Amino acid sequence: MSRKTAFFLLLTAVVVLGCRGARAQSRRASPHERTTAVTIDGSEMYIEYGRPLTRGRTIFGSLIRWDEVWCPGADEATYLSTTKSLKVGNLDVPAGKYSLWIQPLQDKPWVLIFSKEWDTFYTAYRSRYDLGKVAMQKDALPENVEQLTFTIEPNAGAKGGRIAMAWATTRVSVPFTVE
Repeated sequence: MSRKTAFFLLLTAVVVLGCRGARAQSRRASPHERTTAVTIDGSEMYIEYGRPLTRGRTIFGSLIRWDEVWCPGADEATYLSTTKSLKVGNLDVPAGKYSLWIQPLQDKPWVLIFSKEWDTFYTAYRSRYDLGKVAMQKDALPENVEQLTFTIEPNAGAKGGRIAMAWATTRVSVPFTVE
């Protein structure tokens, strides 16, 4: 193997591992967390994501543009893991892992997108991997949430729950049931 070929292969490996292997890296732009694993109706679920801060910035309509698909988080794509199939809105979500993408809309319900390509970078949205989309409920918050936060909330006294994200002065969520 020539030196030129060896250098090219080494450079390619560094680029690929730097982008695709980011989950293993210890240095990230934002701290990464996993929601507390919850079991709802027999399904063990969690969301793993980067947690950027607002740092005084206007988030929605500025940093995150209206109408553009956005991965809510930082570094690697945010993903949901579930051990049982879910019904999210009208969408059937089989057991497994899915990256979560959001399309914030200024005057309409926001859209949550489930992608079958879960292990990807947060800027690498490819619609061809979409499992499906569901409308989200949007609520204004009375106080600023400084750090992006996901929760999986069981319904009190009923089946299923809600997947929710809060950041800045906005909270969006979708209901789900376990199939």
